[in-house]
Amino acid sequence: MKNICVVIGSRANYSSIKSAMTAIKNNSKLTLQVVATASSLLDRYGSVVELIRNDGFEINEEIFTLLEGENPLTMAKTTGLGLIELTTVFNRLKPNFVITVGDRFETMATTLAAAYMNIPLVHTMGGEVTGTIDESIRHAITKFAHIHFPASKDAFDRIIKLGENIENVFMVGCPRIDLVAEILQNDPGALNIEPDLFLGGVGEKLDLSKDFVLVSQHPVTTEYGEGENQIFSTLNAINNLNIQAIVLWPNSDAGSEDIAKGIRKWREKNIGKKMHFFKNLPIDTYVRLMKRTKCLVGNSSSGIREGAFIGTPCVNIGTRQNRRERGVNVIDVKNIEIEIEKAISIQIEHGSYPMDPIYGTGNAGLQISEILTNLNNVNIQKIITY
Repeated sequence: MKNICVVIGSRANYSSIKSAMTAIKNNSKLTLQVVATASSLLDRYGSVVELIRNDGFEINEEIFTLLEGENPLTMAKTTGLGLIELTTVFNRLKPNFVITVGDRFETMATTLAAAYMNIPLVHTMGGEVTGTIDESIRHAITKFAHIHFPASKDAFDRIIKLGENIENVFMVGCPRIDLVAEILQNDPGALNIEPDLFLGGVGEKLDLSKDFVLVSQHPVTTEYGEGENQIFSTLNAINNLNIQAIVLWPNSDAGSEDIAKGIRKWREKNIGKKMHFFKNLPIDTYVRLMKRTKCLVGNSSSGIREGAFIGTPCVNIGTRQNRRERGVNVIDVKNIEIEIEKAISIQIEHGSYPMDPIYGTGNAGLQISEILTNLNNVNIQKIITY
């Protein structure tokens, strides 16, 4: 029996690995271990830990590491604190493999802890290119990781170019697409996503039988201090179009407080009469909203990943997703109000796009589980092939 330890640090982490967790849990030859840390434990980011429990997963350890401030200093210190705490946890849980997801700062803490403790490291969603510090973190993790599960052919090729042994790179697709495929398959098609949806969050109760946009905008760490003006540009553009909007709170990256402050100031001015704001939404609700929205606006990777699979029109703002492989559903614009407004209008006029399986077809989690079952005697001494 192999112990497979998954470290969850944020809502994005969880949705990006949930299907693999389910497959590992249901595999008689594997034991799933779950460690929750960073923003996943905090109410201000939607208490992701409760979503994990409600989905039937046992959490083996909770580690509070996220320092208040959401700035470059606290992001670096949070990474250091996570490294210290995770080494203790790994020593106690004795995992055979540690799975780390993507490119966030808590992901780097997981990576360093596992590497120094000679625990084989599994990395999902590596090899991609984007903006912000995430780009550097993602490729650094690739050089530490022993087993790679990229989400697209472009990412697979880049990991090989980085010198990784092709025998340890498995192009499985993105586990987030697994969830999307399952949710859409079971979607009853009703316009009313959830009867009590607008009892949560704050703002106006919206009529989802009418047009609405979905807004998910996060800080760009390399543009720290500009978040407030950036979210103002987005909200102003939407308000100018006089369309309903569901707006999600930003993640915990450095600069998060700037965007949160901008949202609070916007609400205090009482401008957006047709907006409702949420800290977090369950993944099934979010996907069903993506299916129905006229446009997803912001800089979340969901517009590029899930959006391509669903066919959701997306207006991608700024540099956060620079050069990430994308489909025809995406229009890229700068953080300029008039450009955002124009692009949203174009996407509303266009409507839904055909499904594009850039990031997989819906079986990544099962593939990950089966591959880990059959992996034995992984060489923790990295051998670079270039």
